Amino acid sequence: MKLRVLYAFMLLAVLEISAQAPEKMSYQAIIRSSDNSLVLDAPVNLKIIVRQGSVNGTSAYEESHSATTNANGLVSLEIGAGNRISGTFKDIPWSNGPFFIETQVDPNGGSNYSIIGVSQLLSVPYALYAKYAENITGATASAPVEKDATIISFESTRNIATSDVGNTLECTKTATVTLTSGFSNMKVGETVNLEAHNGASLTVKAASGVSLNYTNGGTAIFESANGNVRFGLLRKSGTNAYIISGQ
Repeated sequence: MKLRVLYAFMLLAVLEISAQAPEKMSYQAIIRSSDNSLVLDAPVNLKIIVRQGSVNGTSAYEESHSATTNANGLVSLEIGAGNRISGTFKDIPWSNGPFFIETQVDPNGGSNYSIIGVSQLLSVPYALYAKYAENITGATASAPVEKDATIISFESTRNIATSDVGNTLECTKTATVTLTSGFSNMKVGETVNLEAHNGASLTVKAASGVSLNYTNGGTAIFESANGNVRFGLLRKSGTNAYIISGQ
């Protein structure tokens, strides 16, 4: 059976309250078959590879998991808590990114894996970064490495704003965000996380003279089902040019 990930996302938060950083991250994916039907209540084997530098970069860490999809086709696991294949999770050099999570699945519970998705790890949980920094320098986590992203909830159609950059847009009702021409407050390489919640449909539209996924005036639509969230990523790739993923 050919599978693909509908979406996968990282919960970039510490998973337990402890004096030391827990060396794991929560990961979830919804899996659909080649006919777009959900793979429901089925045992699957997954392989998770943390790649450094690019989607085809060096494997910094690799592990496998046995999991079962739920009634919605969702699998949940903790990266760092699987069966280690190579590398050491605590020694991943988080400061030398970017990093990408490659997901492979064998729906028959074996080791005949197929790649079903690669997504960029947009930020590293502070606790993990600080733990790595302490390991290599003896430093303490007395100051944050980077600021936490802000969740910006909205319900009405509007233009992209300076406050969106580096943060998460949480669309709770059907709305459109327009990428305006000459928006210089977002630098090349900067990103915006996108979320459509609980039946909402989020449209990202490029204005005239702005390209989205190499199409002038292009659009991307994120439609969520009731009780679920649809995730995406917007990245500025050039002057008046953007790339979007997660559709």
